[in-house]
Amino acid sequence: MEILNKIDWQKMDGLIPVVTQEATTGNVLMLAYMDKEAVELTMDTNIAHYFSRSKQRIWKKGESSGHIQEVEDILLDCDNDTILLKVKQTGVACHTGRKSCFFTSMKTNEEVTKVEIDTTAAYGVIDTLYHVIQEKKNDDPKASYTAKLLQGKENSMLKKIVEEAGEFTFAIKDNDQEEIVYEAADIIYHMLVAMASKNVSPDRVKQEIARRFGMSGIEEKNSRVES
Repeated sequence: MEILNKIDWQKMDGLIPVVTQEATTGNVLMLAYMDKEAVELTMDTNIAHYFSRSKQRIWKKGESSGHIQEVEDILLDCDNDTILLKVKQTGVACHTGRKSCFFTSMKTNEEVTKVEIDTTAAYGVIDTLYHVIQEKKNDDPKASYTAKLLQGKENSMLKKIVEEAGEFTFAIKDNDQEEIVYEAADIIYHMLVAMASKNVSPDRVKQEIARRFGMSGIEEKNSRVES
């Protein structure tokens, strides 16, 4: 596609910012990024595809929730370094269940739009929890345990993972099923906090697990050594 050659991909580090707008209302729904392949997929299918920096992969908007974006127009700005995507939005654009990702007033610190759809079932509890943890990064650490972990010393956060792992192993040793479930949930939560502190999405763990299917443990270890 000749139009893609107008974009200086090297200058953009391979990613171009994309402002997504509802075609009928003009409302700005979200800001995301595309690499060249995502732009090509979007143009070929007329369905919005983006490159997720946290997931480190291309994703079709709505692949989990079904809230896809049908593309009505794609506009390149005057500097050839930003795309405006005009779409027909199915459902909501934001993972929080709101129509738009822009819902907090910086003047009043209030949420100006309400949740329209409960997205927990669509995205899964792990992904939803990860996003909630991300949103608590700047909360008052006196009022939020998650914020306290994120804003405190890294060693304190990591010690909690070791502590919870120890308690989990004792629950296994004691054959206490309720404690096994409880302590496993504690480990997962604290691991997600640590991952959020480094902006590593749980989707990348899912990708790694999927990569290992059909591969023996020896092969998997050798593949890490070779890479």
